[in-house]
Amino acid sequence: MLALASAMGIGRFAYTPILPAMIEALDLSKARAGLIASANFVGYLAGALAAAAPRLPGSRRAWFLGSLLLGAATTAGMGMAGSLPGFLLLRLIGGTASAFVLVLGSALVLDHLTAAGRGSLSALHFAGVGLGIAASAALVTALEKAGADWRMLWLVVGGTAAAVVPLVVWLVPGEATAPRPTSVAAPAARRPSGLGRLALCHGLFGFGYVVTATFLVAVVRASPEAQVLEPAVWLLVGLAALPSTAAWGWAGTRFGPRRAYAAACLLEALGVAAGGLWTTPAGALLAAALLGGTFMGITALGFAAARALAPDDQRRAFALTTAGFGVGQIAGPVMAGLLLDRTGGFAAPSLLAAGALLLAALLITRGCGTSVGGGPNEVG
Repeated sequence: MLALASAMGIGRFAYTPILPAMIEALDLSKARAGLIASANFVGYLAGALAAAAPRLPGSRRAWFLGSLLLGAATTAGMGMAGSLPGFLLLRLIGGTASAFVLVLGSALVLDHLTAAGRGSLSALHFAGVGLGIAASAALVTALEKAGADWRMLWLVVGGTAAAVVPLVVWLVPGEATAPRPTSVAAPAARRPSGLGRLALCHGLFGFGYVVTATFLVAVVRASPEAQVLEPAVWLLVGLAALPSTAAWGWAGTRFGPRRAYAAACLLEALGVAAGGLWTTPAGALLAAALLGGTFMGITALGFAAARALAPDDQRRAFALTTAGFGVGQIAGPVMAGLLLDRTGGFAAPSLLAAGALLLAALLITRGCGTSVGGGPNEVG
């Protein structure tokens, strides 16, 4: 839980609440802001592909902990950079580190939980993202009220991300004490059927959610009506994300993973559209609640589906699914930033993102990842 709070909730998503201060201080265009966000996702994609390497040298735990430290360092480093190339490089490296933490950390944690007969606690692991988002939102709000500039915001949230690393070292034991299944390291003869289709659905999801996830706070600050809610919207995203993995895990168990995945995409599409078309306090709150309440649930359902498709090679399955997700994330902020600069409003990028989520919902119900099946016990 703490690992994802540090690497994902803070390292990856702190950019959203800090972005408005950066735009004002540095006179960043929306296109450049989107480019910086996409650099993180390019690194995320590269990290996911690297984590899938069948002969990754060293132990998974060493890569996991090293990536956790690197992610915290690059987050703090954003406060010391002063140029677009520096921002791009730091976000690129940070994105790579976050993918290693997600892929290798999730494989480690889920292996330990499975070995201990406590697989149902996997929802707590993914809830760390919501915890990190809520913590970074509260930190940024408090610091801005105290007069901190954008540089100090990055330094403090980066320091917070680093502070939890010793706890993670203590909580996640070495692999010798809880070895992964011997089949994990075995080379796969071929990619399990259905992983490519699942990656496509996850790519559409990545494109759809990331537009609002990148620009929500900036859009709220620019709205005279909703501006008063700026301190609350990103905190609400994090708080809604905390129980969402468990809730969507239950839905996957009760109704089948594909139906749950489709339902979550439909709800998220509603929230994304509301964020762009209904720029009022009610619209902002609805967008924040539906974004936070679905995006980690969809991520967890995708991981559960990948595990079911490739139970003997989870690391590779996680990495391929994450890679599809990463491709969608790369395109989303750049395209949204260009549309924001061109149209001056958030409606066009929001509708495009909502359309991608609707397509993901359609594909998942029409056979995307059909090898996963629809049985009630495949997500838990």
